Amino acid sequence: MKTLHDLSKLNWKISGWTPYFWRFANTLETGMTSQAEISEIPAQVPGSVQSALLRAVVIDDWNTGLNARKCEWVENRHWIFSTVIPSTWFKPSSMHELICDGLDYAGWIYANGVQIGAFKSSHLPQRFTIPFDGETVDCRLQIVFDCPPRWLGQFGYTSQMTDWKPRFNYTWDWTARLVQTGIWDDIKLLVHDEAIIKEFRCYATLTDGQGDLFVRASVPEGSLVYLSLNRGDTVVHHDVATSQEIAAGVRWQHLLVDKWTCNGNGEQPIYTLRCSFIMHSDLEEDSIEHQVGFRSVEWASCDDSPKDADPWICCINGVPTFLQGVNWTPIRPNFADVTDEQYRSLLTGYRDMGCNLLRVWGGGFLEKEVFYNICDELGLLVWQELPLSSSGLENWPPEDPASIEALASITRSYVERRQHHPSLIIWCGGNELQGGADGSKTGGGRPVSGAHPLIAACKAVVSALDPSRRFLPTSSSGPTFTAESRDFGKSVHWDVHGPWKLWATESEWAEYWSQDDALFRSETGAPGASPIDIITWAADSLSTMPCNEENPLWRRMSWWIEEPEFVAQHGRPPANLAEYVDWSQERQAKALVIAASACKGRFPKCGGFLVWMGHDSFPCPANTSIVDFLGRPKPAALELQKVFHNAGNSTEPKTPYESRGECNDE
Repeated sequence: MKTLHDLSKLNWKISGWTPYFWRFANTLETGMTSQAEISEIPAQVPGSVQSALLRAVVIDDWNTGLNARKCEWVENRHWIFSTVIPSTWFKPSSMHELICDGLDYAGWIYANGVQIGAFKSSHLPQRFTIPFDGETVDCRLQIVFDCPPRWLGQFGYTSQMTDWKPRFNYTWDWTARLVQTGIWDDIKLLVHDEAIIKEFRCYATLTDGQGDLFVRASVPEGSLVYLSLNRGDTVVHHDVATSQEIAAGVRWQHLLVDKWTCNGNGEQPIYTLRCSFIMHSDLEEDSIEHQVGFRSVEWASCDDSPKDADPWICCINGVPTFLQGVNWTPIRPNFADVTDEQYRSLLTGYRDMGCNLLRVWGGGFLEKEVFYNICDELGLLVWQELPLSSSGLENWPPEDPASIEALASITRSYVERRQHHPSLIIWCGGNELQGGADGSKTGGGRPVSGAHPLIAACKAVVSALDPSRRFLPTSSSGPTFTAESRDFGKSVHWDVHGPWKLWATESEWAEYWSQDDALFRSETGAPGASPIDIITWAADSLSTMPCNEENPLWRRMSWWIEEPEFVAQHGRPPANLAEYVDWSQERQAKALVIAASACKGRFPKCGGFLVWMGHDSFPCPANTSIVDFLGRPKPAALELQKVFHNAGNSTEPKTPYESRGECNDE
C-alpha cells in the first residue's frame, strides 16, 4: 500500500547564505539561521526564491524600471528551503521517498541534518530516500540550492551550453535577466512498501475510426493487474493482466470511443486510464491514472512540393488541417510561481483566437502537466522541443559523450512523462540548431540534421518509446533556415523561420508573401509596442523619457523598438508615446495579417503558420508578442483571430477574445 503526501501544504521558509557558510554554521543540525545573510522568511512551494524575497520586500519588483539588474545578487548566494514533515506522515516498516518533479537547478537534500542526496538538472525529476529508523519523529527537510551557472543566455556558443537549466531567464531579446532558483513543480512524500507501480506509460490513437490503446507498466512479479478505461463514471473497457503481460505491453483495439480533435468546439472527449494491482490478497496495493484521448495524426505532402520534401500537411483523424498558432514561451521568468489559473487564461485565449498548435520553444523547459491537461481539454495541439537553442555566435549542438548521455536521459524523461497526452503531436531537438551553409559547424543557414550524434541519440529514444509521433531534428528543420525571396521557386523552403520584422514598405512586404513557396512557417513575427499602461508602469521613473535609444529602459530592450522606422516614414520623431504605440501596434497587425493570410490562402501548398511569439513574460516596451504582459491581446491578435477563423477553419470563437479577462500575477 502507498500514501502520497503533498509537501506544498506544509509551511516553508527560505534563508540566504554566503556560499557554503551554512556548512560551518551547523544550521542543518540545529535548524537555526542566526548566521544567515538573509534570515528565514516565508516561502511558497512550488515557488522561486525571487518571489519569496519580493513578498518580504527584500528585493524590488524586477518588472519595473531597471530593478532586474538589482536582483542579480540573488544568484550569488546559496538558498535553503526548509520545512518540517510531521511524524504522522511516517509509517513503520515502510519506505519513504521524496519525489521532486522540478528543482531549479542544483544542490543538496538534507533530512534532520544528514545529506540524503544531491541533484543537478532542472529538466529531470529527482527522487531521494529518507532514512527511517522506526521511530516516528518529525523530520526537518532542507533543500539547499547551489549558485546557478554564470551564463546560459541568448548569445554565446551552443556547443558549450552543457548546463541543463532553462536558458531564457539569463536574458533573451524579450526578457531581462532573472535567473530563477527554487522548487518549480510538485514535491511529495511517497510512503510505500516494495509493492508499487514503478513505471506506467500509455498511448492512445485511432485506427479505422476505432480506439487503439497500448499500456505498459512495471509491477512486482506475480501481481494481478487491473486496467480500466473510463469516461467520467462510465467504464468503457476493462481487463486483467499478469505482471509479465503488462511488462511486455497490453494493447486494446476496436474500442468504441469519441474522437479527440483540434476543432476548438467545446471540451474534448477525455478518458481516464486506471492501472492497479493486487498480490497475495484482495487488497489493492497501488494504482495510477493517466488522461488519454483518441485521435490519429498523419503527415502528408504539401501540394506541388518536391518529391523528397518533408510532409507538412497534418491530417487529424484523416482531415487535412492548416496548423495555425503561436510559439509558446514560459509565462514568466520565475515560472515556478505561475498559477494554474494563469495557464488556463492564456490557453483558453489562444483557443478562442483560433489557434490549434502551440510550439513549446527549446529555450524553456518541458511544460508542466497542467499545461498539457488544459491543452487536452481545449483541443490544442502541442509541439514540444528539447532544451536546446541557438546562441548567435555558434549554433551547433554539443557533441561530447557526457552531453549526449545527459540529453538522451532528458528525452527519455520527457517522453515517459508526457507521452499519454493526445495534444502532443511533435517532438523536436531544439530551437534553431544550425551550421553554416557551406557545411561548417559555425555560422547559420543550414539546420542540423538527424545525423548529428546528439540529435541522433534523442531521436533513437523517441523512436523506441514513442514511435508513432513525429521527431524533428530542430526548428526550423530546413533544408534552409529562412526563406529568401531570391530562392523562391527553387524548392528549398520547407520548414523555415522568419522574417521577424516588416523590413520594407507594406507593398514590398505583401509582394514577398505573394511569392512565398515555403511548406511551413514555424516562426514569423513582427514587433509591436506594449500598451501605454504597461510601458509607463514598467518604466517607473523613466516613463517621461522619449522612446528612443537615449532612454535607458528602451535601450535595455532595444531589439524591437522601431523609432527609426517611424522617423523614416514620418520625417520626424513621434510626438508622444501614444502616437508611437498606435503606429507600432497597427504596423504589427498589418504585417502579420498579410503573412498569415498569404500562408493560409495557399493551403494545402502550405501546411501552417506560427507567430513568433505568443505572450510577453516581461513588460517589454515593444516585442514580437501578440499578447501583452497582462495577458491582453494586442490589436495584432484580434486581427489574426479573423484570419484564423476564416475559410478553411470552420470553428468560431466560443468567447470573443477581446472580452477575456487578464492573466495577472498574484
